[in-house]
Amino acid sequence: MQSITKIILIANFASTLYMTGVIWLIQLVQYPFFSQVGVDNFQKYHASHSFWITPVVAPMMIIEIVSSVFLVLYPPNNIDLKLIWIALFLAISVWLATFFLQIPMHEKLSTGFDADAHSFLVNSNWVRTIAWSLRSLLVGYFIWRQLEN
Repeated sequence: MQSITKIILIANFASTLYMTGVIWLIQLVQYPFFSQVGVDNFQKYHASHSFWITPVVAPMMIIEIVSSVFLVLYPPNNIDLKLIWIALFLAISVWLATFFLQIPMHEKLSTGFDADAHSFLVNSNWVRTIAWSLRSLLVGYFIWRQLEN
């Protein structure tokens, strides 16, 4: 395997594992506990969450999507290209869910706690949680295939 492909694959695997861990923490801890903050403190709490979560997730999401595209362009020799496309599709689905499901709910919650928006945020986040979990398995398989050689 070419050196550039190795670097791309490692970047993809590392960013995917990182984001999978982050999304499970958000899914099981962060989002559900939004309802425990209280009405008086929620707006400030949510603003802090939104401010601090961005530098935690944005760089890795960008590395992940860019490296996913590059894996399609420079695929490892012993991995079926269809699987690489599936991995890219999962990464794209995360971005779409983020922009069309999560961000609108965060915008609604930025004005104060709303039980319906909160419920939708938690439930719709399963799209990203499942997609990142599947990506971890798939990209982990890609790494395993490379280690086999």
